[in-house]
Amino acid sequence: MNKEFRRTVKYVLIAASAGIIQFGTFTLLNEVFHLDYWLSYLIALVLSVLWNFTFNRRYTFKSASNVPKAMLLVFAYYCVFTPLSTLLEHYLTRTLGWNEYVVTIINMLLNLATEFPFQRFVVFRKTIDTNDIAERENEDNNSVEGETI
Repeated sequence: MNKEFRRTVKYVLIAASAGIIQFGTFTLLNEVFHLDYWLSYLIALVLSVLWNFTFNRRYTFKSASNVPKAMLLVFAYYCVFTPLSTLLEHYLTRTLGWNEYVVTIINMLLNLATEFPFQRFVVFRKTIDTNDIAERENEDNNSVEGETI
């Protein structure tokens, strides 16, 4: 497997774990606390974004980038994604009568499909493979390549 394919798979797995957090939080807030859909969705989204950003920065993109700058870029992404996905949610659930959970899953899939390229080519574009994990992997690869058989 090439490096970018592994990076994509790792991103999807971490995003799936963030999706579990988002879906679980949404369900708890929606079903137990009976918050409005938009508030349940927003709180769940924020928690999943923090999880997703933290683990993908560290393990998928292996970035030693400036965290506040990277978070600001992710925040900018969500300044566009959140209102659009909330409008989509409102239209599909209130106007068309779709199930809230189906709409939540649709929004999560849209988020997955759009956030990966944004993080890969905007947020971490110049800092991929610069953290301590990437440095250790490079050292390990260089020491294996230098060995003679």
